[in-house]
Amino acid sequence: MVKIEEKLYQNRYIVDENRPHIRIKDEAHCAACTSKACTVCCPAGCYSTNEAGGVTLATDGCLECGTCRVICQDSGNIEWDYPRGGYGISYKFG
Repeated sequence: MVKIEEKLYQNRYIVDENRPHIRIKDEAHCAACTSKACTVCCPAGCYSTNEAGGVTLATDGCLECGTCRVICQDSGNIEWDYPRGGYGISYKFG
């Protein structure tokens, strides 16, 4: 059985360090969030709970699927755009 990490490793991701395409608007809002659904639902694992009880975002390896934007839609605490040209993910098999 093939693990998802092995499949994701085959993709190429170019990080745009000067302009991340996803941003958490208000860190305090994430700390007060009881579900922290983004930490569970992101298929690339870009979101994690930090020691302070908030959410840490690492855009490296983002699949650009928009799941985080949909999960956090009620509060609108995630600012999400596609990466600018030449950056982001390049899928090896499509």
